[in-house]
Amino acid sequence: MCLFQYDDDPEPEERVPAGLLYVPARPGGAHVTVRLFRTPLGARTAVGFTSPDRLAATLGAAQPWIRLSASALRAMAEPLGAALLTVDPALTAPAAAPAPAAPLPPRAAVGAAAAAAARREGSS
Repeated sequence: MCLFQYDDDPEPEERVPAGLLYVPARPGGAHVTVRLFRTPLGARTAVGFTSPDRLAATLGAAQPWIRLSASALRAMAEPLGAALLTVDPALTAPAAAPAPAAPLPPRAAVGAAAAAAARREGSS
């Protein structure tokens, strides 16, 4: 394998792995809908993974998928405005906010405590 590319060398037509991709999908009654995503800059993109483990690591084990070739996925996604194909993306969503440390007291208890404090202040 040559490490350098020369001007007369042809460019590969597609820079995606050969073979079928694992594509996130939503099952329907008589059809399956391919899920589309957005890049960090907001462009629509189709997404495919090279293994079911990579798909599960990014989208969760419960995410349904189908197997499609890169060219079939492009053909399905381009009419929907997703001209990009992203293979094995990393999750870029912000982390979920942590849960509060202690639960808040019920509203009735807060009201009763405030009423008791008001009675104490009034009797002094």
